Amino acid sequence: MNDILVRVENIRKSFGKNTVLDGVSFDIRKGSVKVIIGPSGTGKSTLLRCINMLAPPDSGKIWLQDTELTAKGTDLHQMRQKIGMVFQHFALFKHLKAIDNVALGLIRVKHLDRSAAYKKAMADLDKVGLAQHADKYPAQLSGGQQQRVGIARALAMDPLVMLFDEPTSALDPELIGEVLQVMQTLAKEGMTMVCVTHEMGFAKSVADEIIFMEAGHILEASPPQVMFSNPQNERTRSFLHKIAELYGETL
Repeated sequence: MNDILVRVENIRKSFGKNTVLDGVSFDIRKGSVKVIIGPSGTGKSTLLRCINMLAPPDSGKIWLQDTELTAKGTDLHQMRQKIGMVFQHFALFKHLKAIDNVALGLIRVKHLDRSAAYKKAMADLDKVGLAQHADKYPAQLSGGQQQRVGIARALAMDPLVMLFDEPTSALDPELIGEVLQVMQTLAKEGMTMVCVTHEMGFAKSVADEIIFMEAGHILEASPPQVMFSNPQNERTRSFLHKIAELYGETL
């Protein structure tokens, strides 16, 4: 059990009268990749924001290693450094070059000196295939390149786990592959990852477990080969069938 990196225990989250998460529980083991799928508005993104405490749950517990993030007195600023987050819409600083976007957290949060910070930032840009674009501003980069800068920025903090919130949904179709390729490489290198995505080919190729959510509940969780060939829940079957029709995929 000591390889459990993140534990989500019976969390609930509401916004006003709208219950978004209703008793969600699961464990994330070190080096594993979980992919969360389900219809829009079902709480997937909120779940990620609960894990890194950007949207603290109303009840339940979340653990990162031996630290309960939901406990009073936990230093969330320190703990968030261990949780990388890649957003749907890049969230880059438009007035900063790519390398500055990556180095900023190393300087301001990790307090590295500028030389060490920029050396590491360049190494992480190189890891996502963007070393040659280090001095470009976000407006000079394609959407796929901007998202890869976002991944490099998260990687630079040396997180224990990476959270991806629909990282390709804002991209043109021809740019999706370059982002998924970086994510696949990270998965092969053993990065612990939780991904909200509709990219079923990616889910099939890298996920250890796929979680299907609807209306704030986990309806089904299983390895990809089970989820795609023999889903147990009728609602899961219906959702996967619609996704396959929409994207023309054979699941």
